[in-house]
Amino acid sequence: METFKKLKEFYWPFKSYFFWSIGFLLLVTGITVVYPIILQLTIDEVVLGGKYGWIPYLALGFVGIMVVKGIGTYIHQYTGDLFGIKSVYKLRNSLYEKLQFLPFRYYDNAKTGDLMSRLTADVEGFRFFLSFGFAELIRFILLVGITFSVMFYYSIPLTLVTLATLPFLAVVVFRFDKAVHPAFRGIRKSFGKLNTNVQENISGINTVKSLSREDFEIGKFNNSNGDYKDKYLFTSNIWAKYFPLMEFLGNMSVVLLLAYGGYLVFNNQLKPGELVAFYSLVWYIMWPIMNLGFVINLFSQSKASGERLLEILEEQNEIEEKDGAILTEKLEGGVEFKDVTLRYGKEDQEALYNISFKAEPGKVIGLIGSTGSGKTSITQLMTRFYEPTEGEVLIDGINVNQYALRSLRSNIGFVLQESFLFSSSIKANISYGRPEATMDEIIDAAKRAQAHDFIMELPDGYDTMLGERGMGLSGGQKQRIAIARAICVNPSILILDDATSAVDMETEFNIQKALNEVMKDRTTFIIAHRISSLKHADEILVLEDGRIVERGIHDDLLKNNGPYQRVFDIQYKDQKTVLQSQTG
Repeated sequence: METFKKLKEFYWPFKSYFFWSIGFLLLVTGITVVYPIILQLTIDEVVLGGKYGWIPYLALGFVGIMVVKGIGTYIHQYTGDLFGIKSVYKLRNSLYEKLQFLPFRYYDNAKTGDLMSRLTADVEGFRFFLSFGFAELIRFILLVGITFSVMFYYSIPLTLVTLATLPFLAVVVFRFDKAVHPAFRGIRKSFGKLNTNVQENISGINTVKSLSREDFEIGKFNNSNGDYKDKYLFTSNIWAKYFPLMEFLGNMSVVLLLAYGGYLVFNNQLKPGELVAFYSLVWYIMWPIMNLGFVINLFSQSKASGERLLEILEEQNEIEEKDGAILTEKLEGGVEFKDVTLRYGKEDQEALYNISFKAEPGKVIGLIGSTGSGKTSITQLMTRFYEPTEGEVLIDGINVNQYALRSLRSNIGFVLQESFLFSSSIKANISYGRPEATMDEIIDAAKRAQAHDFIMELPDGYDTMLGERGMGLSGGQKQRIAIARAICVNPSILILDDATSAVDMETEFNIQKALNEVMKDRTTFIIAHRISSLKHADEILVLEDGRIVERGIHDDLLKNNGPYQRVFDIQYKDQKTVLQSQTG
């Protein structure tokens, strides 16, 4: 029950619905036990005793009881559902909120399909137990308790003989629970992997088709699906082994009842109607106990689901705001790194090592280097997507961990290497970081990003709805909308992470021309592989293996005959050859 205790904050606020449900469950359960009593009176008093005048009253009483039971059952089920639905509404919101604020480090290892499985299947599994499983467990306790009382009233010896198999049944049920819980946890994990497989395949369907890997993906899915099937078959095998044994022990109680009960009736120690009522009552105990396997099944599934949900809720967020964090509307944009070292994991090699530089407000800093050299890592430290392992990152002379996260990040415009657009209108995508932006400001941002002209050529202009991940637009168009989105925020610091990598040379030239105006009065970091994108920067940092190996302006770096010169020679080799042939 530890899992349910930890999740108590989500369902306990709605306990009134739970208690209403249980109150009417008590009523319905009490009425259920009245049926065998009416049956006993009918046999002993009417059929054998000749009191036929009781028939109308027994019939009317039976109808009345059915009406009350029907109303009670409705209220019990409805309030039970309200309890479960409202609880998981709060739980699902908390899970989603938690996911929004977890650091990048968490998503480095998380699987999208698995997270989706937790927010859907696992939450629903937990809800089903709240709405139904809890009530069934309490129904079991109430029904068994009330039934025991009535059985003892009729005959204590017959009750003890009939229920002689009950301890053995309890042991089997306990062992079943011990076996089935790990099995259901395995099912949940396997389902998460299956979900991840489907999500990755659909997201990367273009790559799959372009490389003719359909057969490979089918095989991979078959393996995941096969593992899911095997986990379910293993669980079914547990059910198949334990349920017949539980049923056998239950039926043994009936054999004992009929044998000893018949003996008591034969010796006039028990009335025939009482024996018939006893037969009905014993199943009010045996069926719930055998059905306890189903309740345990629900409990095991919901417990496994709850554990997976707690893994998210209890995940530590290393990016925390300090008490009294600084709130600011506008930063000046000065950035300084002091001996910064970054490791993504404790055992990982340094992604950045002893990085130091200073960017005055309004300056343009270029970052160039091979893939994995640490360019993007530098910019991610500014926004506190990660925390430095050693050293300090300062903005306007203040350590970034002193700022409120919203204040810090709202002053930094980010255009990522892979442009992500939401399934919404172009207008909504551009104003995503600043929803209150006017239409004039949205259009101005689009014009500066060289996006306005192609947007106006679309059927609905800025109201054009985009498909998933911006489907329907070219790579260059998506990237220009992403640039417009960053510009619309009007940031103090602008980070362009290879922002023009998906556009042709002419479009890149036009965007660079527009960005020259946008970069005025704001600090800009340009990450690029093309020297043409950053050669006009106020300072260029050349990185290799997480270290700054060169720094300076474009012309000075070309004189050093170092890594920057080698990159320049590779990129302009063909151009030099053409010029030499023309002058030759």
